[in-house]
Amino acid sequence: MLSVEDWAEIRRLHRAEGIPIKQVARVLGVSRNTVRTALRSDQPPRYERTSRGSAVDEVEPRIRELLQAFPTMPATVIAERIGWTRSMTVLKKRVAELRPVYLPPDPASRTAYVAGEIAQFDLWFPPITLPVGSGRSRTAKQLPVLTMVCGYSRWAAGVLIPSRSAEDLFAGWWQLLAGLGAVPRVLVWDGEGAVGRWRGGRSELTAECQGFRGTLGTKVLICRPADPEAKGLVERLHDYLERSFLPGRTFTGPADFNAQISVWLGLVNTRSRRALGCAPIDRIAADRERMLPLPPVAPATGWRSSTRLARDHYVRLDGNDYSVHPAVIGRRVEVVADLHRVRVLCDGRVVADHDRIWAKHQTISAEEHVTAAKALRAARIGLLRPPPPTEVEIRSLSDYDAALGLTDGGVA
Repeated sequence: MLSVEDWAEIRRLHRAEGIPIKQVARVLGVSRNTVRTALRSDQPPRYERTSRGSAVDEVEPRIRELLQAFPTMPATVIAERIGWTRSMTVLKKRVAELRPVYLPPDPASRTAYVAGEIAQFDLWFPPITLPVGSGRSRTAKQLPVLTMVCGYSRWAAGVLIPSRSAEDLFAGWWQLLAGLGAVPRVLVWDGEGAVGRWRGGRSELTAECQGFRGTLGTKVLICRPADPEAKGLVERLHDYLERSFLPGRTFTGPADFNAQISVWLGLVNTRSRRALGCAPIDRIAADRERMLPLPPVAPATGWRSSTRLARDHYVRLDGNDYSVHPAVIGRRVEVVADLHRVRVLCDGRVVADHDRIWAKHQTISAEEHVTAAKALRAARIGLLRPPPPTEVEIRSLSDYDAALGLTDGGVA
């Protein structure tokens, strides 16, 4: 077979130097027909092995019949139907080549984002174990990070939240939107249980999500199952967080984690993006301008419940017990909590205010509540204690004899 080097030299000698075919053949030691073939070929010579066919060729008509009837039939099922007893690798390769003929392709659409239109949200579970106080720690599955990416500007934000419950998720959601300073017209979510899911071929939002989006005046879009491309921006952010944010970092607690990720994302938003030709910070102003304004009244988020305060003057929230001033025992109180504080109100007056504890099964007691309970308990015991007995004067029996007119002889 003629080498590429000889092919190139033949063409140079004949076309550039003008040497006749006969002389070129003599100089290079090849036949004149070889020289003529090289001059006629516009492509370099390439070795191609002669195909000897494959054992799958015999059963290919049967494979085509099955794929025509059932385009999604797995290769393992096809092997069973045609009685294939040889290598599955060869069969799977041929089925993969034939399947597109009978199954329409599913191309991923390239989305062009308009300013102010879309923001994607998701939960990221960092592979860390985070201390949460009281000698306890929690894993990634228990402490999700709520993330957001704006479609047009690629502006990114995130916050660690205590749980995936609707109370904490919507509180974190509102915190991100309030930090953005505007509301995108479409909020894209995956099938998160607290937000919504696909059922019966259509998306269905939870009652909490309907109330939240109604206050904001925006639309919440739930992605179809098995369609990760629909929120590729936030998925790429998660990959970036794991590769660039986590390595080499340690965290003392949730507050420290949120402080570090906030500083890091602030730096990321100033970095130039090849897809944009600029940094997110250069586009965020135009993005906010086309978004909806924040509502005049913030949506109701966080934990809200009402109960009658029991005698132990503690209320339970997210697995922890918080003390309340015992003066309102037996009265109706309202428990209000967000990501940072737990407050208890009675008739509009704050009767307890604690830091939110992210550990589980803890009892949080305020010193003033414990002192007040001891004082009330002592006063209560004092009221129920019986009075001390009154001393009665014991008179002499002779006094009674004299009063009755009795003498020593027993005669009056």
